[in-house]
Amino acid sequence: MPNVICLGELLIDFCAGEQDVSLVEAGSFVKAPGGAPANVAVAVARLGVSAAFVGAVGDDPFGHFLESVVAEAGVDTAALVKVRDVRTSLAFVASRSDGRKDITFYRNPGADMCLAPEHIEAAYVASAEALHFGSISRIDESPRAATDKARRLAGEAGLLITYDLNWRPSLWGDAAAARERIHEGFDGTAVAKVSDEEWQFVFGTGDFDAGADTLLDAGVQLVVRSEGERGASFASPAARGHVDAFDVDVVDTLGAGDAFMACLIVELLAHWRGRAGPSDLPAEELRRIVRRANAVGALSATRVGAIPALPTAAAVDQFLAERADR
Repeated sequence: MPNVICLGELLIDFCAGEQDVSLVEAGSFVKAPGGAPANVAVAVARLGVSAAFVGAVGDDPFGHFLESVVAEAGVDTAALVKVRDVRTSLAFVASRSDGRKDITFYRNPGADMCLAPEHIEAAYVASAEALHFGSISRIDESPRAATDKARRLAGEAGLLITYDLNWRPSLWGDAAAARERIHEGFDGTAVAKVSDEEWQFVFGTGDFDAGADTLLDAGVQLVVRSEGERGASFASPAARGHVDAFDVDVVDTLGAGDAFMACLIVELLAHWRGRAGPSDLPAEELRRIVRRANAVGALSATRVGAIPALPTAAAVDQFLAERADR
C-alpha cells in the first residue's frame, strides 16, 4: 500500500513553447501531464517514497494518457476514477522566468470535478502514512466533500496531513467564497504551504510572520511560504527562518512548487514515523529540509513541463553535493 496519498486534480498542461510570453503571444504548446496533487504524487515517487493518486479523469484519450504516465512513474492508480461522459480537464499555461504564470483552464465541467465521497475508501486512506491535497478540489461541492471525507479519515488514522493551496481566480466565481473555502482547508492540517504570490490574497497581508501566526494559532504545525527565486520562509511554534534559493538556468517554473512540496512531505514523513511532528523539529533540521526542498524545486524548473521535469532523489543528492559549500 502507498505511503503517501495525493488527492485532487490530474489534467493536461499545454505549456507555451516560449518563455516570458502570454498565452496570446505563444506560438506553440507542448502537451504535458499535470495537476498539482498529481505532480506531488509523482515527485514523491521519484524521491523514493511510494505514492498513490486519488482523483478523476475522463474515459478519453487524454485520461488514458494521464493514467499511463502516472502509473509508469510508479504511482498507484487503483483509486483513479475514469468518467465516461465528462472530458479530462485541460490547462493552457505560459510561464515567466520570475515564476508568474498565465493560465486558462478548459473544464466546464472537467472530469476532476466528478470526484465524489463514495470514491474515498476508508481502508485505503488508513493504509497510508500521509495525505496531501490542494485547494482546486475545494471549489466544487462534490470534490470538496470527497476531500473533506479523506481529511477526516486521515485525521482519525493519525496520518500526516499536508495542504498546498493554489489560487486560480478564473476557477472561482467569488473571491470571498474562495478565501473561505481555502481557509477551511487548513483545519486539521499539520503542514501548509502557500506561495508568495498567493499569500496576500489568503491572509490580507504580505507579512510572513502575521500570516504564519494566523495558521499556527489555528493548529497548523509548520507553515512554509515558497518564494521562487528568493527561496522559502518557514515557521513552526518553536522555530522560524528563511532559506535562500539555488541559482539555476530556469526553463519552466510550472510544477516547481509541487516538487518543493513533495520534498517537504518525504522529509517530514521520516520524522513522523518516529513520532516527531513538524512542530517538534529544531530550526536546524527545518532549515535542512527546506534547503533540500529548494533544490528539488530548482531542478524541476530546468526542464519544460511539470511531471516530466521532476527529479529523482539521486539527482537531488548530486545537485546538493555540488553545492555543499553554499
